[in-house]
Amino acid sequence: MSDPTLLVLSSLAEGDKHGYKIMQDVEAFAHVTLGPGTLYGAITRLEERGWIAPVGPKDRRQTYTITTSGRGHLQSELAALQLVVKTGLARLKPA
Repeated sequence: MSDPTLLVLSSLAEGDKHGYKIMQDVEAFAHVTLGPGTLYGAITRLEERGWIAPVGPKDRRQTYTITTSGRGHLQSELAALQLVVKTGLARLKPA
């Protein structure tokens, strides 16, 4: 999976983080390297949709949190992915 939106939301579901920590976390759990442009583009889109919000004063390392709406979106997207994975794995089994 390499969708930056889901990766960032998944990272923030564990707890609040600033951009660099999100990048490190995504690399650790998904083995995907998000470049700064991709990461901050995703953060901007997520913030505009109300799925994440800044925490505390805006400074050099802005911290973000996932919102209730963001958790709901992540949960529904992961459920849909789970169905795709389950179906794909079942279809790979030898007949």
